[in-house]
Amino acid sequence: MTLIKSISGIRGTIGGQVGDNLTPIDAVTFAAAYGTWVKQQRQKEKYRVVVGRDARISGEMIQNLVMNTLVGLGIHVIDLGLSTTPTVEMAVPMEHADGGIILTASHNPKQWNALKLLNANGEFLNGDEGLKILDIASSNTMSFSEVDTLGKITKNQAYLDLHIDEILKLPLVNKKAIDNANFKVVVDGVNSSGGVAVPLLLERLGVHTIKLYCEPTGHFPHNPEPLKEHLTDLSKAVVKENADLGIVVDPDVDRLAFMDENGNMFGEEYTLVACADYVLSKTPGNTVSNMSSTRALRDVSEKHGVNYQASAVGEVNVVELMKKNNAVIGGEGNGGIIYPELHYGRDALVGIVFFLSLLAERKQRVSELRASYPSYYMSKKKIELTPRLDVDAILKTMESNYSDENVTTIDGVKIDFENSWVHLRKSNTEPIIRIYTEAASQMEADKLADRIISEIKEIANI
Repeated sequence: MTLIKSISGIRGTIGGQVGDNLTPIDAVTFAAAYGTWVKQQRQKEKYRVVVGRDARISGEMIQNLVMNTLVGLGIHVIDLGLSTTPTVEMAVPMEHADGGIILTASHNPKQWNALKLLNANGEFLNGDEGLKILDIASSNTMSFSEVDTLGKITKNQAYLDLHIDEILKLPLVNKKAIDNANFKVVVDGVNSSGGVAVPLLLERLGVHTIKLYCEPTGHFPHNPEPLKEHLTDLSKAVVKENADLGIVVDPDVDRLAFMDENGNMFGEEYTLVACADYVLSKTPGNTVSNMSSTRALRDVSEKHGVNYQASAVGEVNVVELMKKNNAVIGGEGNGGIIYPELHYGRDALVGIVFFLSLLAERKQRVSELRASYPSYYMSKKKIELTPRLDVDAILKTMESNYSDENVTTIDGVKIDFENSWVHLRKSNTEPIIRIYTEAASQMEADKLADRIISEIKEIANI
């Protein structure tokens, strides 16, 4: 069982010992620290925080603890109930709130939950803000309100509809073309919030929707990370129903993957590539993804004559570089689409409408669209090192050994070769080096990863 405290929030497994797991006491402590931080940002009479959750079994319990802790601090809570991460992100500025908390462990299994923290813009906290909250939580300096100044909880379950309203208002959404295409789609909602939100969106677009695991019970029918090996039921359903495509999201609806008409994965890395291709065809501008994402986004950006840049891994880093470069679209290779005209956060729902608009306008099948993009293959491996080894020194040596290549060191070490790349990153919590590679074939990607691992082991003498 595990409890992980980081700058992005607190996550862990339910039950067990205080401080070792995500227990009620840990949830209250961290919610109190966050609420205290919110009140420190500016002096005002009333503070407001938006709170929503995915459908995890523990979600209602954790949400009640968090909301009532905020009430105890004199903070008014807007309770969205069952929601999605991007919906909460949008609700914060729409409510003119001072922040937001999303209760979700994203793609982790059902025994996990987490508090993900937002600022007043509805965006994830940066590193300095996260460290401040960790300091507050460890200092036990939180001061609660007296009885006459307690906060109140107001329920508002309209935000899924409002979120979809805002998406359908976007000029780039071609509702007419989608309606005329008569798409038949199978949706795997992994029995969480996506099982409500995605069919609601598709029905508004006139798409014939077949629901698979769309009851928000929190009992995930398979590993909730949207990877090929977890989606055999969706693959069979797409073929059986003679559907045009399959759609799958993670439990909090910020990651998105597609399946073609033959039941084959479109490729989670290519979700952003396709959506960017569509957006750039309408509104040329810069693009951003993180350093561990496919090179195909760079290729598509160059095809449209625009600039692509890579950020350090992490949504907050992608958003920061997108703002700096005035990017019109960006995101992460795990199926996360960030479209700034809507909001600065990964949003599977906006990705769905762009993907369907692209398919409808080009009158292509999903397999044909995938074949139109450069084909790259990734390998993701890791090396477990002993705690006595200096991981930073190992990475520095690798940087030196490849100094004749295009090397980037803003997040570990990334080495760009002519037809491939390798990204080496150390874990923040354990002596592990993660090795991501990409090449023109799976064999080449695996071979490059194995070669780099051998080199690292030689440097480390293991």
